[in-house]
Amino acid sequence: MRHVSTVPTASRSTIAAMALILALLLGWSHVGQAQVGTNLDEAAAFLADEQNTIDIVDHFGASVVAVSVEILGEAEDPLAPLRDSLPPQFRDFFRLPEAPPTPQPRRGAGAGFVVDEQGRIITNFHVVTAALQPGSVELLEGASIEVLFPDLDEPVPVRVLGANPDFDLALLEAHDPDLLPEVPAIPLSQEPVRVGQKVIAIGNPFGLQSTVTTGIVSAVGRTLELIGRIEIEMIQTDAAINPGNSGGPLLDSRGNLIGVNTAIIPTVGVGGQRGNLGIGFAVPVTHLAESLPLLEAGGLSGIAAAAMDPDQPRLGVTITPVDTFPANVREALNLPDEGLVITGVDPDGAAAEAGVTGPTFVATVDGREYPAGGDIVLEADGQAVVRAEDLQRIVFGKGEGDVVQLLLWRNGVTREVDVMLRVPTPRE
Repeated sequence: MRHVSTVPTASRSTIAAMALILALLLGWSHVGQAQVGTNLDEAAAFLADEQNTIDIVDHFGASVVAVSVEILGEAEDPLAPLRDSLPPQFRDFFRLPEAPPTPQPRRGAGAGFVVDEQGRIITNFHVVTAALQPGSVELLEGASIEVLFPDLDEPVPVRVLGANPDFDLALLEAHDPDLLPEVPAIPLSQEPVRVGQKVIAIGNPFGLQSTVTTGIVSAVGRTLELIGRIEIEMIQTDAAINPGNSGGPLLDSRGNLIGVNTAIIPTVGVGGQRGNLGIGFAVPVTHLAESLPLLEAGGLSGIAAAAMDPDQPRLGVTITPVDTFPANVREALNLPDEGLVITGVDPDGAAAEAGVTGPTFVATVDGREYPAGGDIVLEADGQAVVRAEDLQRIVFGKGEGDVVQLLLWRNGVTREVDVMLRVPTPRE
């Protein structure tokens, strides 16, 4: 006997009802699509986030400039390559003329933005430094800096009013303010930067002026070597930043400045040109706000500038952070967790006069040598010092004859020492 399984079947009325519902749904979907296609209103089609970006660019795009730097390079002999490629006897045979060397201009580019009602412009120090005299904001002979506004046909010549190499910032002003267009200054954000918030970058990548890109804050507090002249915490973003974006603004969704685009971790194309990899860095607006009064006052400012000043009073020591020593070395030498190891003392300097001691022996650990036995600075004027710039900032903020109180550690014992700062004696 065969056993036949039976499956209940729907009634004809049920099937008809389901078909009607399906037809209605398909018809509704089709009608809805047709309505969108025939009644498209482009202005209304922008999402709120899109409209926000458009509004910010419409308002502040004209305030972002392309920065062009030209330097008169070393003199070059245009016939030198041909002459040098020939054997000496052929050089005489062809009697190639000795052409006078011709200086060849070199050019660089970046971005900047208007920061105040006077039309002054912020950019990166590294964008303009090649055009400046060493230790100065004065232009080299034959060098020039110009900015081009989006709504102007001709560039505006500018000069560097002030610069802070520590934070890679420079303030530009026009030689002739009457040439400046009327554009709004970009306001500085007063709000903390949050990971995940929207950002807008405007700049001059690869010479493509007024390029806008968007993204988010990927991270805050990033530290990189070779950003500025001291270790500073940076904003990381995935907004596309390329060569030429340096000095341009990084804006939030209110149109306020949260950072100055400064660096990228690049990918390299077939032709060797660097490009965006989705990891860019900006100097936080807090550093700009801190630096702006000194930038407006003119000249070089900051730790790097003070270090280049031969008339700056000093301690007369060389230092390195404790945490640059490997963990096993710190453990072997029983060093404190934080502080600045004094690796050298100028015998004629202020610190030596106050009794500060440098290394007394060299410890060899895993085949490497480390200075040991000397003083380690834990505090200066009651403030903990972890990085070299912590101590430099305190010292370089004082004048000749001022006293810095140091809390020193040596061989497990701490003591306080007062050091009267003075300008180093020039060595013959």
